[in-house]
Amino acid sequence: MLQYGLIGEKLTHSYSPLIHKALGDYTYDLFEVERDKLANFMETTPFDGLNVTIPYKQACLAYCDQLSPAARAIGSVNTIKRMKDGSLYGDNTDAAGFLHLLKIGNINVKEKKVLVLGSGGSRLTASHVLKEEGAKEIIVVSRQGVNHYDNLDQHEDSQVIINTTPVGMYPYNGASPVALSPFKNLEGVVDLIYNPHQTALLLEAKKRGIPHIGGLPMLVAQAAAASEVFIGQRISDEKIDQIVASIQKETQNIILIGMPGSGKTTVGLALAELTGRKVVDTDHEIEKRTGKSIPDIFKEEGESSFRTYESDVIKQVGALSGVIVTTGGGCVTRLENEASLHQNGVILFLERQLEALDRTNRPLSMGDLASMYEVRSPLYQQFADQTVVNDDQVDVVAKKVLEAFYEIIDR
Repeated sequence: MLQYGLIGEKLTHSYSPLIHKALGDYTYDLFEVERDKLANFMETTPFDGLNVTIPYKQACLAYCDQLSPAARAIGSVNTIKRMKDGSLYGDNTDAAGFLHLLKIGNINVKEKKVLVLGSGGSRLTASHVLKEEGAKEIIVVSRQGVNHYDNLDQHEDSQVIINTTPVGMYPYNGASPVALSPFKNLEGVVDLIYNPHQTALLLEAKKRGIPHIGGLPMLVAQAAAASEVFIGQRISDEKIDQIVASIQKETQNIILIGMPGSGKTTVGLALAELTGRKVVDTDHEIEKRTGKSIPDIFKEEGESSFRTYESDVIKQVGALSGVIVTTGGGCVTRLENEASLHQNGVILFLERQLEALDRTNRPLSMGDLASMYEVRSPLYQQFADQTVVNDDQVDVVAKKVLEAFYEIIDR
């Protein structure tokens, strides 16, 4: 069996084994290698092929006997194949992946002023492709370069922004390298980060109606190009799209919002039986964190304190991948929760008739539910990607929720 894998310093959350499993019939492992042990690994490990990630894309050039034109032009490798004579051939399939990302994101860079954030290896790839695609001007922004984050006002006429930095990547979700408000001419935003699926930068672009795309399709497309180098078998764009959708279905969260007592917990548990996913209930997480019941928090500290606890928990829970999240009915009253939930998930509004709502142990449900629903209904609609009506047996509703989740990802 041929032996392939990914070499890097930190690979805990890599999707690469999942992707390569779908691409070809070969073993694919993760090799976490410390910097001072890179030479020993490259010289003694009997691999057939490697993908290379941070921080070794440039360092591995020295071990390659031959380079592809792309690798030579970019000055880094992300794919290495051992040839029949034992020599190492280095390629850079990130270029093909980035070009695919621009294509499916409908991001046109020809004759555009493009702002590239970051000074690492991914910046080299992006700049190479942008030049080949006819970008009018490419401005590279780094912390210590001529163009840095304190003089971005000189480039507020940029039309496309490409983020190649790790700012906003898991587990540091919610951070953004720049605010988009000063850039009035923006026509596209690209973030090479793929975990979370929607970074803070992309969520801001979405809010402003700017075309945008995250890094998962690039990750899959470059892996497909690497697999072609490894085994010599052409992989279609349709196959790439299928793998992207499959990973999204597996890694994105299913998030249920709705009125108190609308059945979110019950439906969530049925979904867990249906999918094998873990259920994370935000109210339960708050109780674990505070050591108090929800009614006691309301009684002793008030609703405002509870909402702060809730937002903090939602930030943490929203950063998870591949879980079912059941939320408290009032989570929509703080608008920042929408971004925390949407970064890695599909939000579904579970709607139920008011007279069917369960009021047991729900402090805010003892009052006028009709008035509460009048206030919250527009917020549920604002947060949600789709509404699912809870008007049937729980297993039937759970299946409807799962169908809606798949439908949204397949769009």
